[in-house]
Amino acid sequence: MSRTQTIEKLRHVLLKRRHALRKALAGELSELEALNRAASGDEVDIALDCAYDEMNAQLAEMESRELSQIEKALERMEDGTYGICEVTGKPIPLARLQALPYTTVRVEAQREMERMEGEGRGPTDFGRMLERTDDDLHYSFNDFEVA
Repeated sequence: MSRTQTIEKLRHVLLKRRHALRKALAGELSELEALNRAASGDEVDIALDCAYDEMNAQLAEMESRELSQIEKALERMEDGTYGICEVTGKPIPLARLQALPYTTVRVEAQREMERMEGEGRGPTDFGRMLERTDDDLHYSFNDFEVA
C-alpha cells in the first residue's frame, strides 16, 4: 500500500474518531448540566457528585484536547503538510502515524525535545493529561484541610 493510500485511510480513522469525540463531549456536557440541576441529597451524595463531576470534566478536557489535535491533523492533510515532521522536515514513518495519527514529529525529534525539556532547556507541549500552571506551584500539602 502506498503512503498516499495509507494517509487516506488515516484520514478516515481521524474523521471517525472526531465524530465519536464530538458525540461524547456533547453527551458529557448535557449529563453534567442535568446533574447540576438535580443536585440534592446529603453531604456524602453531594461529595460523590462533585467527585464524579470532576472526573467527567477531566475526561472531557482530555477528549477536547485530542479533538483539537485531530482537527489540526485534518487541516495538515488539506494543506499537504500531514506526515511531515515539524522539527526535522522529514517524513514521519507510516508506522508512527498509524500508532498516533495526529502526531506532528518523528520519534527522534520527540526524544530530543523530551531530553531538552528534562535538562530545562525549553518547554515542550506533548498534549499532557494535566497541565501545571504557575498557580499550582504556590500550594503545599499544608494548604489542604483533611477531614
